[in-house]
Amino acid sequence: MRKFIIPTLVIALLFLTACQQQQQQTTKGAYVGGTQGLLAAFEAFGVEENSIYSIFDEEAFPLELTLQNKGEYAVQPGEVTVKLLGPSQEEFSGLKAWELKNNQPLEGISELVPDGGEETLSFASDAKYAKEVSGLVEREWFANIEYHYQTYLLIPEVCLKEDLQDQRVCNVKEPKKYFVSGAPITVKTVEEDTAGKGIVALKILVSNVGASTAKVTKPGEDFGVRNVLSYSLDDPAWECKSAGKLNEARLDDGRAEIVCKLKQPLADGHVSTKQVKLTLDYKYRELISEKLRIKQSS
Repeated sequence: MRKFIIPTLVIALLFLTACQQQQQQTTKGAYVGGTQGLLAAFEAFGVEENSIYSIFDEEAFPLELTLQNKGEYAVQPGEVTVKLLGPSQEEFSGLKAWELKNNQPLEGISELVPDGGEETLSFASDAKYAKEVSGLVEREWFANIEYHYQTYLLIPEVCLKEDLQDQRVCNVKEPKKYFVSGAPITVKTVEEDTAGKGIVALKILVSNVGASTAKVTKPGEDFGVRNVLSYSLDDPAWECKSAGKLNEARLDDGRAEIVCKLKQPLADGHVSTKQVKLTLDYKYRELISEKLRIKQSS
């Protein structure tokens, strides 16, 4: 019996340890994380030949694009706009529209939904090339994708200490542990420092890690030469600025620093830790493309 009991106990202990490790892994962060937001891809136009979709000039083809949410912000209906660019509208027939919005909510990634929400937009089920083809013609379809998105930064333990010589509880002048949600605009570093007697400050480095051609603007505004975004902190005791501007940051070379300071000095002898959450709010624009080869019928 002992020969059977001991191996059984060993297996049970190994199983329990594995479960505990798995539990620690799934609870160690506030977000799944990542550097992607909304991904878009054209569905197949026809048969792929040498990495290019090909059809004959008499064939009809579907013109569809699939959106997939790979970040953690839950995209709402109507928050994504996709506009077709490239070929002249006179060259193709059968398109129901050249611009569409998402009709369904696109759920963010999570442990329960690891692949995120998805929706396919159909511009045409039977599009056709409307011109005469001699030999072959190649056209490159572009899709301009604009969507609203948010990034969440959670700093679990900000040190609120009036006397920096006090060694108890926490330290002010140091990099801080933080969690950031999956999105193309992310956070690279968080540091805490002092900004005067009894006033602590958070220095937050924000970065655009999407495509180099991507554009960023504030919600409700048009895209311009500059890349800007909005942000807000969940605690009214703080005031946040970037390059002197309140609750607005300009990305230079894809980066911006946000500095949040306490509005009022801490009371004499105050020592505590507190969690704060910063929300980055913006509209994002990217461009994707896919080639189509149209061959003359025999």
